[in-house]
Amino acid sequence: MENQEVTAIPPEKVEEAQVVVRSAHRRTSFAGNLAWRAVANWSSQLFSWASLLVLVRVLAPSDFGIVAMCAVLYAHLRFVSEFGIPTTVVTLRTLTDEDLAQLNSVGVLFGLCGFTLACALAWPAAIFFKTPKLVGVVIVTCLALIPQGMRSVPEGLLNKEMRFKLLSLFDAGRDLTSAIVTVVLALMGFGFWALVLGNLSATVLRSTAILISRPFRYAWPKLEQVRKSVVFSWHVFVSILAWSTYNSLDNITAGRVLGQAALGLYGMAWTIANTPLEKVVSLVTTIVPSYLASVQKEPAALRRYLSTLTEALALITFPTTIGLALVTREAVPLIFGKKWVGAIVPLEILCVYAAFRSVVALLPKLLTAVGNARFVMRVETSALVLMGTAFYVGSHWGISGIAFGWVVAYPFVAFPLYWKTFKTIEMPVSDYIRALRPGLDGSIAMATGVGLVKWGMPSSLPMWLRLATEIAAGAFVYAAVVFTVHRARAMNFLHLARRGRRPKLAPATT
Repeated sequence: MENQEVTAIPPEKVEEAQVVVRSAHRRTSFAGNLAWRAVANWSSQLFSWASLLVLVRVLAPSDFGIVAMCAVLYAHLRFVSEFGIPTTVVTLRTLTDEDLAQLNSVGVLFGLCGFTLACALAWPAAIFFKTPKLVGVVIVTCLALIPQGMRSVPEGLLNKEMRFKLLSLFDAGRDLTSAIVTVVLALMGFGFWALVLGNLSATVLRSTAILISRPFRYAWPKLEQVRKSVVFSWHVFVSILAWSTYNSLDNITAGRVLGQAALGLYGMAWTIANTPLEKVVSLVTTIVPSYLASVQKEPAALRRYLSTLTEALALITFPTTIGLALVTREAVPLIFGKKWVGAIVPLEILCVYAAFRSVVALLPKLLTAVGNARFVMRVETSALVLMGTAFYVGSHWGISGIAFGWVVAYPFVAFPLYWKTFKTIEMPVSDYIRALRPGLDGSIAMATGVGLVKWGMPSSLPMWLRLATEIAAGAFVYAAVVFTVHRARAMNFLHLARRGRRPKLAPATT
């Protein structure tokens, strides 16, 4: 009788308990993987920042400018070589081994096609930018497209299997390799070739490591069998290509209309403004698709992910980007030298865009993970015309006008993504705004505090002391507001961080 009573558990209770356990496990797994990736990325990032400080003093703005011109073409062809295959492997949960083997062959094919296109477009690109040396730079840089295509399916499988610790180590190795090789070659007098060869060697190393750690067989592609996955990959590819294109249109406009030196200044402003965005947001956006795809049929879980991650990103990126905008007039000449003063105003403007972009970046990932890649594709392709027009009009006011194009036009790109996301996961707008409040309130208070410090400090103080005082004041005000006005929610994230450092412990069931 006792055994019968124990086993007579209502099925709905069993299912409910399983959902709770799975949800707790996902939270712990996500926190642990995020913490591991953060440690690996930021440790290697220290070397990248150190190398950048060396490079900006050894190389000229024109050296960065010619590499930025090449990056315009490479950014597009990189997505040709991958063709959205890694995202397809993660999102489509019913792919068989045979499907994956055929996609693996498709990946190799597109890697070769990407390099072939690079060779064909190298000379037209050099003519467009009026820079003959660009031909060799494009061809050498785009050699990396071949191993990138070869690793598409293996990298997708590593993400699907949530082996993020291994991928983090590969990323750290890539960053360290790039920093070391680039600095050594720059000091040897290689000029812009130091940037080119540093990035190429790092990409080849990472691709080789992925292929060795997750080898997969090849099979001849059969259209009727891979049609669904290829169509989905096409939607992902077009949306990423469109996004990459309008993210490069500002550089194209600066280089074509304003010249190589102006592009070097604008490119540096973009790099500095988006470093907090790329290095923080990428920690989340490279991991979260696998988790979102695993709960693509659970709207409640999707809402929890979006709300929690939005709040976390806002808490980190809002003060970083807005804070950088507040101190850039002291930081740029002090850290990078007076020859980069021309980047100050566009940097201030781009920091405002970076803060907004940091939270919008989650929306395409979520929509793609639940199967709405076609909608994302339409939004991103529509943005091509809008952003291109904004950059061209803004170029009449120099690189600052181009930067301001982001602030004016990008909200019109984000609005349909918000609309579709809220509709898809049935999320009230008020819940989303609530998630933004801690980071937003703290940043507004921080801006006010730093402004008062700037106004009250005597202009005779050394630049380094002014910068240190502004940073200290901003950090103090931000932390004070967040931990007083939003103390409970801030403590929740500190607790989550502690759990992330102990991912093997049993998760809480509450």
